Amino acid sequence: MECRHCASPLEKPGDFCLVCRERNTAAIVLEAGRERTTLTMLADDGDEDTASASEPADPVLGETTITTTPEEGENEVVELRNFAGLIGDEIRRKRPEEVYAGGERAVIQAVREDIHHPFYRVADDDPVRAVLERRGEPALDVVETPPADKIGGSHTTLIGGRTGMRAIHTVADHPHVKKVIPGPIDAGGKGSQSGLRAKVTRADDGGNVRMLLRDGSSVQENRVVTTAPDREMGERIRDDLNDVLSSAEFQ
Repeated sequence: MECRHCASPLEKPGDFCLVCRERNTAAIVLEAGRERTTLTMLADDGDEDTASASEPADPVLGETTITTTPEEGENEVVELRNFAGLIGDEIRRKRPEEVYAGGERAVIQAVREDIHHPFYRVADDDPVRAVLERRGEPALDVVETPPADKIGGSHTTLIGGRTGMRAIHTVADHPHVKKVIPGPIDAGGKGSQSGLRAKVTRADDGGNVRMLLRDGSSVQENRVVTTAPDREMGERIRDDLNDVLSSAEFQ
């Protein structure tokens, strides 16, 4: 494949061009399996817009498959980390704006920890189609504010102490979260011995959600202000936040 900007040869489809210093891949979609993960590289939406009507541009630049032989017991931790590292290396050489993933949760979590790109979960049955169906929609604003600076409001106490704060920071670190406003603590709930749990509830008409923290008999509802303009986009952020909380073992 050649660079879409300067026509220099690329070692692999969608690689970042080291000659003109331009990226060729806008997004990568992972179809994550425990033994095999396929990376599909997608071009910019703008590349499709400039194509002729008779020869529309193919948004898929190419695919790369990474495989592993799963280990058991103590060796599994190292094997899974190495597998995620190989996937992460392929992602880094493309330098995409975003990464989407569907499939095996353990693999997705390991890759998420290995890279530093905006990372989103999509439907497991056909991740590539799910991402392509989103293309053309207005992009959500990204909030660069550090997580600690997104937390505010009149209620400064969080249930669960440091664990509760870690859960709040997990949500506040999401690029489409503007602010997290802790609410009052209700100590009259049903007791639980499972430790602190966190869940993001259904989005409202303005795209904002609520994050429920439960610790024993205490419950705290926290308002999460997002960059979503409506309920539909808010629901996508909600799904992603719950996935992040699940990966961090708060669910």
